[in-house]
This record gives sequence, structure tokens and C-alpha cells, in this order.
Amino acid sequence: MSAAEAFDDLYQEIVLDHYRSPRNRAHLDHVPESMVHENPTCGDSIKLEVVLDDARKVQAVRFDGRGCAISTASASLMTEKLRGLSVAEARALATTFIHALRGEEPVDELDGMGDLAAFKGVAKFPVRVKCATLAWHALLVSLPTNV
Repeated sequence: MSAAEAFDDLYQEIVLDHYRSPRNRAHLDHVPESMVHENPTCGDSIKLEVVLDDARKVQAVRFDGRGCAISTASASLMTEKLRGLSVAEARALATTFIHALRGEEPVDELDGMGDLAAFKGVAKFPVRVKCATLAWHALLVSLPTNV
């Protein structure tokens, strides 16, 4: 694979779109600094706010922070994908996404996740996997466990 092909795989248009215009990004000054999740390898950081409705389904997910294109796009796409899922479904999606990028499950698992499949190319770049999964790790910590 040439460097140009690798770049194309990694920075598909969907990733660039969500980096340039992140969805559900908000100032989360009310979220404690103790809830900041960081990737010290490249300096990405993120705070999440998960809002559940009365049925304990994800009504909204908002994020704040700074990060590279992959980190920001992953957080943006995640916030859209989670809306309407139960806490258990959100946890399962996050776990599958993380495991697929780490090579612990087949990366083809992402094919059934809509636009999240754009991150399949990230699995080829282990140093970038932390960028793509940062928001998902923050989600797992932010979701209630007693649901």
C-alpha cells in the first residue's frame, strides 16, 4: 500500500467533515475537570456529557475538548450514533468499536455501524487507535452502571 492510499484510508471524507464541523460539540464548563480524558501520546483531551431520557435511553451526548482530526471526528460521529440507544446498547457499541480498532475483534464489525466504518483504516495505524477510541473510553466511564 502506498502512502497516498494509506492517507486516503485514514482520512476519508466523512472523517474530515466531522473534524471540520463537529456535531454536538459544546462548552461543558459544568462538567468537572476530573472527567477530562486524555491521550498523552498526542495531546487529545475530551469531556463528555451523556443525557438520558426517562426511559434511560441516550437522549444526547455532547463533547468538549481538543484533538486531532481522528479524535474529533470519532467523538462527533459517536454522539450521533448513540442517540436513542439504551445504556446497554451504548456500552455494547462502544466495546465493539474499541475492540475492532484494537484488533481484538474483526475490523469488519465496523461495517454494520454506518459512518463509523470510516475508521476501519485507523486499525492499520496502532498509534492512531488511541485517538479514535478516546471518546469511546470516556463514554464507558460516563454511562451509568446501575441501569
